[in-house]
Amino acid sequence: MNVDELVRDSLREQAAEQPALGPGFADRVLTVRRRRRNRALASAAAATAAVVAVAVAVPLLNIGKDDVRIASETNRNGILAHPDQTPPRDLIAAGPLALAAYYTWETDARGAAVRAYRLLDPKTGTYVRTPQWSVVDVAPGLRTAAVLERDLPAKRIGLLNLRTGEVERWIPVDRGVAGVEFSPDGGRLLATTYSKNPELRVKSRSDTDGDGDGDWVTPPGRPTGRTGFYVLEVASGKGSWSGVTDAGRGGSHADCAFNHDGKLVSCGTTSRPLRQYYDFAGDEVATPANEVQAERYRGVGLSPDGKLFGGLSGGTKFKWYTELLDAYTGKKVTTVRGRELLAWVDNKRLIALDLTPGSDGSVGRLVLVTIGSDKVVPLSGISKGFDGAAGYWTPVFAER
Repeated sequence: MNVDELVRDSLREQAAEQPALGPGFADRVLTVRRRRRNRALASAAAATAAVVAVAVAVPLLNIGKDDVRIASETNRNGILAHPDQTPPRDLIAAGPLALAAYYTWETDARGAAVRAYRLLDPKTGTYVRTPQWSVVDVAPGLRTAAVLERDLPAKRIGLLNLRTGEVERWIPVDRGVAGVEFSPDGGRLLATTYSKNPELRVKSRSDTDGDGDGDWVTPPGRPTGRTGFYVLEVASGKGSWSGVTDAGRGGSHADCAFNHDGKLVSCGTTSRPLRQYYDFAGDEVATPANEVQAERYRGVGLSPDGKLFGGLSGGTKFKWYTELLDAYTGKKVTTVRGRELLAWVDNKRLIALDLTPGSDGSVGRLVLVTIGSDKVVPLSGISKGFDGAAGYWTPVFAER
């Protein structure tokens, strides 16, 4: 049986036999808000997908910049893997993409789900616990992070120097912010605003740990509380706010995001299309042609050249594959190894979550996969359980 036959059978028949992964699997097990890149798109008449060279965007930030060679810059085009570490202690990277941070989940005294981050120290190439931040995004270059303090929604955004661990500048905002991300070129910040902490929860009648105190749960049907978004210039802190409230119900974050090339903002909605696109002034605009199909799927997003995106996955307990689809037509182009695709390294390689052979779906690790190859390169150790130590952790990637 060849690979295509195996994948077809896996997707259509064997995937249905796998144990249920449970709600929130994509958020709990090594998933990632993808880092979209600001790349020049090849023309439609160019060669077939996944073989196009692209130009890496140049970060526009000067914060934390110096002439000292730092650990995150070494072996820039190679692979830095630690298959014996989970969560990782030392830098993980593949080509231009690095694991810039990761987090586990905790519960505070008010019942809010709180992210417990470990950030990359570029000087030592190790991950350092940073409990003072509730939301973190790392700019291209691994020198600056946008951070929010623990109490959400926050009334200011910090620009953290990763080398010194100090906030070099605060950007004040009039409306509370609970989500923040850099544009692909690092020149802008997108901050999603909320009327309340989107991660607040309540006690339920269930008591899975047997302590007699009940479990913290997100009330079903609760509005997310999203009110809109800011687009801010990093250099000046100036920008504008736009109101966008149609975020649906179910609690938790409903953050807006920069689109693939960083020129628009997209926000989830409760009606079709399930994401609405806006310009930076907050006016509704049409979905870019190569993002219409990708919005049907939740996952890795578009390849750097804007031609492919990840689709359905399936497989056996020994091997899993995920489809790669044409961005303009939604038709299957090929498959690649991996249970869940997390981030594009370049047009041919991706970082994925792969289940270990014979696992029940709760045991996985980060791997590097390549289009056209059945080989996987382990990047991290194998995660098990929900303890937040050797258990599930969520990666945050950025360009080196």
